[in-house]
Amino acid sequence: MDHYDGETNDYRQQEDDWDRDLLLDPAWEKQQRKTFTAWCNSHLRKAGTQIENIEEDFRDGLKLMLLLEVISGERLAKPERGKMRVHKISNVNKALNFITRKGVKLVSIGAEEIVDGNAKMTLGMIWTIILRFAIQDISVEETSAKEGLLLWCQRKTAPYKNVNIQNFHISWKDGLGFCALIHRHRPELIDYSKLRKDDPMTNLNTAFDVAERYLDIPRMLDAEDIVSTLRPDEKAVMTYVSCYYHAFSGKQKAETAANRICKVLAVNQDNEKLMEDYERLASDLLEWIRRTIPWLENRAPENTMTAMQQKLEDFRDYRRMHKPPKVQEKCQLEINFNTLQTKLRLSNRPAFMPSEGKMVSDISNAWSGLEGAEKGYEEWLLNEIRRLERLDHLAEKFRQKATIHEGWTIGKEDMLQQKDFETASLSEIKALLKKHEAFESDLAAHQDRVEQIAAIAQELNELDYYDSPKVNARCQRICDLWDTLGALTQKRNEALQRTEKLLETIDQLYLEFAKRAAPFNNWMEGAMEDLQDTFIVHTIEEIQGLTAAHEQFKATLPEADKERQAILGIHNEISKIVQTYHVNMAGCNPYTTITPQTINAKWEKVRQLVPQRDQALVEEHTRQQDNERLRKQFAGQANVIGPWIQTKMEEIGRISIEMHGTLETQLTQLRQYEKNIINYKPKIDQLEGDHQLIQEALIFDNKHTNYTMEHIRVGWEQLLTTIARTINEIENQILTRDAKGISQEQMNEFRASFNHFDRKRTGMMDADDFKTCLISMGYNLSEAEFARIMSIVDPNRLGVVTFQAFIDFMSREAADTDTADQVMASFKVLAGDKNYILADELRRELPPEQAEYCIARMAPYTGRDAVPGALDYMSFSTALYGESDL
Repeated sequence: MDHYDGETNDYRQQEDDWDRDLLLDPAWEKQQRKTFTAWCNSHLRKAGTQIENIEEDFRDGLKLMLLLEVISGERLAKPERGKMRVHKISNVNKALNFITRKGVKLVSIGAEEIVDGNAKMTLGMIWTIILRFAIQDISVEETSAKEGLLLWCQRKTAPYKNVNIQNFHISWKDGLGFCALIHRHRPELIDYSKLRKDDPMTNLNTAFDVAERYLDIPRMLDAEDIVSTLRPDEKAVMTYVSCYYHAFSGKQKAETAANRICKVLAVNQDNEKLMEDYERLASDLLEWIRRTIPWLENRAPENTMTAMQQKLEDFRDYRRMHKPPKVQEKCQLEINFNTLQTKLRLSNRPAFMPSEGKMVSDISNAWSGLEGAEKGYEEWLLNEIRRLERLDHLAEKFRQKATIHEGWTIGKEDMLQQKDFETASLSEIKALLKKHEAFESDLAAHQDRVEQIAAIAQELNELDYYDSPKVNARCQRICDLWDTLGALTQKRNEALQRTEKLLETIDQLYLEFAKRAAPFNNWMEGAMEDLQDTFIVHTIEEIQGLTAAHEQFKATLPEADKERQAILGIHNEISKIVQTYHVNMAGCNPYTTITPQTINAKWEKVRQLVPQRDQALVEEHTRQQDNERLRKQFAGQANVIGPWIQTKMEEIGRISIEMHGTLETQLTQLRQYEKNIINYKPKIDQLEGDHQLIQEALIFDNKHTNYTMEHIRVGWEQLLTTIARTINEIENQILTRDAKGISQEQMNEFRASFNHFDRKRTGMMDADDFKTCLISMGYNLSEAEFARIMSIVDPNRLGVVTFQAFIDFMSREAADTDTADQVMASFKVLAGDKNYILADELRRELPPEQAEYCIARMAPYTGRDAVPGALDYMSFSTALYGESDL
């Protein structure tokens, strides 16, 4: 607000000029109407509207508020949309208030005049808006507003001949000023060399047309009005020229001001920073010197060496820590000053003059005063320290002796006043007596030190020591405490001897109590442990044994109670002595930690545990009876199911091995077995239920049976698996028999051979048994050939051969033998006299399967004869029967 208030006189002056101008030259009003209207429309068109009559179109205040929002970029209050006069006045007032908030004082311009269409007031208001938003912010080389705009025009038109801008009226009549501004920024738009000063109409129209067409500056002036008027309206010209400024100001600032001003500003900023640094450093250094000198000039003496040494240490800290940085600051201050003066001299700037009292000479004088005060303070410190050393030696001697003595007396008075003997045992009393005798000897030995302390205190008083009252008070306390200790020592000795006699009697009773209480306490603890011991039994016999032992224990309780009463009687006798002689028995029995309360508490605990043990034994006996019933129930079923499963397994094994009837008969019999086995499943489920009850009862063994549920489950699963596998084997044997054309007699022979060599009777032959079987059947096996055969009958390499694999192998070998005989006969027919046949001939004469089989077997021997690709008789025979048959 201050910036705008500074322009108040300018606005008032403009308004005064406004009044005079309208009175002197009404023709200016016409120019202003046209210029101001065009200026307003140049902004209103951004909002999609315009005005035709400046005094009529602003009467309702709507377009006036819109104009202010466009040129300010701010939102005004919501306008009134009514048509009544009060609504129009409200809108205009909102606009005028906005102008006022921008720092403009409107004189003699009210909302009523605008609403009434007062042309003078309306034009004055628009001029005020133009000044504030279009001209006021113009700033050129530290000038602003009108002067800044005029200086800008002069700078831009200076290189052009016949152009001399001195004002905003007659300097623009020939039109060359407008053309020069355009040509300076956009030389491609105007051929300035063709313009003539004596043709103002052409010049003006050229500038107005180009500005409107290429620079988006509306035609605000008429060339005829400017030429015909002796003195064109200054406000109209300023308004129009300001549009040129705003059109070119961005580019101008980027091209000229940035390059010229930034360099100057950079130098000035550096210089100003150096000046600010100098002023700041000088102020800080002088302030530190002003604070430090009074401290160095303080000569208040201290009464103790410690205080003076602290002052000396503070002074040393000042020399080591505080002063060196200030020396650096002083040096840096002088460097900055010299550097600044050199820069100012090189840039032809006036020399820097620091603030009053901050010259380099002022700082040097202050520094000299600081060093003088520093030297005097150091000399005073050393003299004071030497003076105090003389007195401190004697005072320190007093303090050392007093401290040693006081250290020795610490706790002695409390120790002598202790009533520890009232709660001590006999042995502790005897120890206290010996300790007290040693203390009496130590007390006598300290008598000499007390006398020395009193003599030193007297000497300090005579030398007028500054702290004599404190020394005297301390000496008096030491003497008074010494007298007190002597009296307390005698009193304690008498009390200790009296207590010793009483405790010797009590000690004998404590010993007897301890001898009898210890075994009785051990008996009760053992009893409680036995009564609370968690028992784990698994049979009725075991719980019956525990019950018998418990009954024997209960029979010993009456005798134990008598012993308890006798032990408590000893304690009662001790209590009677304590009450009679007022002995403080805060201590406990030194021979035992057992107390009557402990004995009674444990005895009561034993009495409570006995019925609890009775109840627990009864409950466990009942539980074991239930468990025995569960064992017998499970064993009864398991002893039936286990043998049944074993029997069925054996029966299935016999069916699969024996050769009774055809394969279909065996299959029918096995399926009937499978049905009977499945019908047995409910009994297995019932046994599972009994087993679950046993598990819930935590029964881990059963003497009534050797079968466990796990055995039953495994046997049942093996039974189901065996019957299913056996049925599958019979089915596969039937498929093999039918596919290979094997007769029932052949199947029986295969089964007989297989069973014979199945020595382990597992339904499977191992590798050695299978090899023996093959040899017995006439096979001449090498290791490689046997390995090949095993890969066929045992592809999974389990090391065993099933009956199904055995049948498949035997049927395949029989088929191969038939095929080989057919091929041999065909070969003899086809070979004829030449004793060989080509592969293509063999494919042509034989069925495809037999031909390919023969060719594959003959491949390793092909080509032995002279004919390439031929199969001779020897090769054929070798491939089929081996080398031994050649």
